[in-house]
Amino acid sequence: MTSDRSGRPVVVVGAGPVGTSAAILLAQHGVPVVLLDRWADVFPQPRAVHLDDEVHRVLARMGVAEEFAAVSRPGRGLRLVDRDLRVLGSFEREGISEASGYPRANMYDQPDLERVLRGRMAALPLITFRGGVEVTGVEADGPVAARVRLREVASGAEETLDASFVLGCDGANSTVRQSIGSSMEDLGFEQRWLVLDVDTSADLRQWEGVQQVCDSRRAATYMRIGETRYRWELRLLDHETADDYATIESLLPLLAPWTRNVPVEELKLVRITSYTFRAAIADRWRSGSVFLLGDAAHLTPPFIGQGLGAGVRDAANLCWKVAGVLAGQLDAEVLDSYEPERSGHARSMILLARRLGVVMTRGGRLGDGLRRLAVPGLALGDGRADHGIGPLLHLLAHRSQRLGGEAVSEHLASLL
Repeated sequence: MTSDRSGRPVVVVGAGPVGTSAAILLAQHGVPVVLLDRWADVFPQPRAVHLDDEVHRVLARMGVAEEFAAVSRPGRGLRLVDRDLRVLGSFEREGISEASGYPRANMYDQPDLERVLRGRMAALPLITFRGGVEVTGVEADGPVAARVRLREVASGAEETLDASFVLGCDGANSTVRQSIGSSMEDLGFEQRWLVLDVDTSADLRQWEGVQQVCDSRRAATYMRIGETRYRWELRLLDHETADDYATIESLLPLLAPWTRNVPVEELKLVRITSYTFRAAIADRWRSGSVFLLGDAAHLTPPFIGQGLGAGVRDAANLCWKVAGVLAGQLDAEVLDSYEPERSGHARSMILLARRLGVVMTRGGRLGDGLRRLAVPGLALGDGRADHGIGPLLHLLAHRSQRLGGEAVSEHLASLL
């Protein structure tokens, strides 16, 4: 066996939910951790809003199940709807999972989750958190050694940290990924979307799950994420920017299917921004003692709510192995299993989200008509990588052929 007992910490780059989860899991195994981030506090803007029961179970392993339950609400699943919110297909996730014991779908505000994780981190003395620093480079120096170059944002002072391992949890524009020469494989999806959160105590009288609006002109997503907090994601047209929708009044035509009976003064715009949704995966997740996790390793469109959860799964897979190697209980070769075990699942989730995004947005008026004919009444299964939306897509093609012949079937297949 090979191990490193020199006391060098594991350095985790990025203190979002994935990096903080990794730090907590390592510390629980007795591993000293230095957690680095450009920001000293929780980034205040909401982003991710959904975690499934399996990730909830990982949070329980970290000791924050009750705290997360207090800031989240159980979801009911996902429905595909048309522009008039008529149900085309459903993916029910209501209730408690018999396998995990936690709600199958959990809706929340990401800053709330991050505060829960920061609170747990503060209770673990093996974690040293350093905010206000920017990592400028990482070098692997053997199987259990690495160097991290960083700069203090305020002063510009530079220093180097010695590490046993480096976990790059630094997001889509990962410095760690660039440092190890890894690049992102484009999986063929890029769309600009408007993302906004609204606070209101009004009763919108909507289904409590996620609605995915299948509309080739203006696809959209609606969900309730808190007691009075709602999230909309709406595809931007080519000529539009987020600046065109800077006020709640300018948004009313887009939100009308959900809010037409709510007085405008009862709707508070919490935040609005635009994102480019992409599908991509790193061509390699490791160089020696340096690893990639979360968005540094994979980017998924948000349509099935698995982006952040995939990063937490990365941390749950890798951290016990790193701890075992450092303790001399496991051979270093066990670390070779991380990428094979995680990349296939991550890729399948990305492709699943991509295909749903395509179903929601492509095909023009003919595609909209085919969706109305082919989808109604379908159930999407249990949401696992080998079930879920895949059967829906096959059934769509089958029904379209039955309804409209080969030409219609081929057109729908081109959307998938």
